[in-house]
Amino acid sequence: MIHRIEPDGVFGLPDLVSQISVPAGQKLAFLSGQVAWDEQGRVVGEGDHAAQATQVARRVDRLLDALGAQRQDIVKETIYVVDYEPHLIPHILGALHGSPPPSSTLVGVAKLFAPEFLIEVECVVALPDRKPDGKQARAR
Repeated sequence: MIHRIEPDGVFGLPDLVSQISVPAGQKLAFLSGQVAWDEQGRVVGEGDHAAQATQVARRVDRLLDALGAQRQDIVKETIYVVDYEPHLIPHILGALHGSPPPSSTLVGVAKLFAPEFLIEVECVVALPDRKPDGKQARAR
């Protein structure tokens, strides 16, 4: 279980971001930054923040599934956005967040590792008691 806390006296956007997320007695997994690649490594949604956010969410969902986790198990995310504008928030967070939303930081950046990518998301996940599906997850 993840306890989501919205303390009195601290302004926040509780429908979009949890201010504090505390995993109770669970192990954590750290997901590397995910960008809008499809299964063959092609860029999805070049030039389109919303399309890239949707593809990043698909990738995150697949990683979570490999861990036996779901979006509500995400404790913390960091979202890096090229050419950030405030009107993009609903498109980006709407694609990425489950309910309740995780603790989150959005950072506007000049560029990511390749010019076609507009969004990169990294996550910290509280692993549930369920075991990851060995068929989907590859250990190194």
